[in-house]
Amino acid sequence: MRSIVVMGVSGSGKTTIASGLALRLGSEYIDADWLHSPESIAKMAAGQPLDDVDRSPWLHLVGQQMKKAESDEMRTVVACSALKRTYRDILREYVPEAFFVFLDGSLAQIRERIATRKSGVPASLLTSQFATLKGLQDDELGMRVDISLSPQEIIDQIVEKLGVWITPSSK
Repeated sequence: MRSIVVMGVSGSGKTTIASGLALRLGSEYIDADWLHSPESIAKMAAGQPLDDVDRSPWLHLVGQQMKKAESDEMRTVVACSALKRTYRDILREYVPEAFFVFLDGSLAQIRERIATRKSGVPASLLTSQFATLKGLQDDELGMRVDISLSPQEIIDQIVEKLGVWITPSSK
């Protein structure tokens, strides 16, 4: 297994968990937000939710980055919202065996986290993200993690779950 996607709504801890997990596993870290178009960044900054038309080219770009890393025999840990099954399916077009870690928390927990942030997606987009969110289904390769745990506990749970699948990265 070379591609791990840490998913969830804004404020769920994707960046913290994915970057920490990548460090722990000696893997390449990719933040999918780095790949948004300038138009999408401006739209979100204005408090407007992205729609499927906005997200599609972005998700394909994320998938291409994951596939390139796999072809270079590198393991990646990607922070990506991947809110819908159809979005995860796009990523799986590029990396069929991607493992998804769903950072799950309540709207109240996330609102509290976002209220203390100095940057990131405006809290006004949170309602639309929760409306869009479809958690992992039973037939998807992945796991759900409760965000009320500490980042270290979350990373430990992921590593424990992946233990039998993780092989040392070739690069």
